[in-house]
Amino acid sequence: MGLKSLKIMTIFTTLLLTVCLQGSEFFETDTIEFRSSGKRLSGLLDVPNNVEAVGFIIYVHGYGKTNVVEGNWYYSFRSRFAKLGFSVLIWDKPGCGASEGEFDIDQPVSSSATEVVDAIETLRLREIPGSEKVGLWGISRAGWIAPLAINKDPTIAFWISVSGTDEKENFKYLLQQNFHIEGRSAEESELLVSEWQNSFDALRSGATYETYLDADQNLRADPFYQYITNNSQPYDKPTFMQEQERYLSGEIQVDEETGLMIYVPEFEKVLNAVNCPVLAIFGEKDTSVDWRKTLKLYQQTIGRNPGAKLTIKTFANCNHSMRKCETGGFREMIESINYSPYCDGYYDTMISWLKTEVGIIQ
Repeated sequence: MGLKSLKIMTIFTTLLLTVCLQGSEFFETDTIEFRSSGKRLSGLLDVPNNVEAVGFIIYVHGYGKTNVVEGNWYYSFRSRFAKLGFSVLIWDKPGCGASEGEFDIDQPVSSSATEVVDAIETLRLREIPGSEKVGLWGISRAGWIAPLAINKDPTIAFWISVSGTDEKENFKYLLQQNFHIEGRSAEESELLVSEWQNSFDALRSGATYETYLDADQNLRADPFYQYITNNSQPYDKPTFMQEQERYLSGEIQVDEETGLMIYVPEFEKVLNAVNCPVLAIFGEKDTSVDWRKTLKLYQQTIGRNPGAKLTIKTFANCNHSMRKCETGGFREMIESINYSPYCDGYYDTMISWLKTEVGIIQ
């Protein structure tokens, strides 16, 4: 079912980075609102209370719904960055929490990038402490959003990319990696993945609705596929026709060599225009995003740009959410989230890099 499967799967990933604790000796927290694309967005603003603010970190979400204010999300991260002297801003997506609008799992990454730029403008207009030096932290889907925002606002001073993406659909990679972990034979995995591709090809190529339905019957019956898609059903015919038209009209582009959807057209040019220090962090057992392809892409773009400075850090036995793992499989990641710790050195890597590459002296 192609992208529909990915959208449902990524709802689960929202759970990977939520921490709900109360209070901090390092920062004062207040709610904040700003407008973007005509919507009022609501979030949390932290300002250090024991040191002068030396910069600002904006959190860029991955996929899925958010509950930032009520859940006090990313508390452990915010505490560490505040202790270092950073103000922090994180907000709920449209239609989530107290933010206006309707939540859209299909929200274009360009729209999310506009939110980032509008948030920065608000911080500077209000002269929030630290807003003279604003950087981005983001995971997964943020790998598309952050560089687009940097292109829109070249004053963004730095970017921490965690489990970042290349320009293409990643669901096929997730299936390939996880079917093996789930015990499927090589032949079974090949069949199931080919059915996913055939289903997507039917959607994008002008095939009939019946061809689309027939393309992935074994895949839809597979227990792991049902698990990651929450037992989702194929598109109904009207939705299929609407989605197919988006491909046939060129609204959504596909890479013909790989047969995968392109999330950010001309993504290499976007990355080439990033002129700031970048820290790219990857888990070597990430079975959700092809981290090796992203790493290589960063090296060939950001890494060759004299106006940027790329630092790459990989962590062994670390999954997509940067937590310790055995297999890195999607099921293990979800079911161990409440007790699996972050990988050793994860926080320290970010803090050390901020001190040396961003020029934080306290």
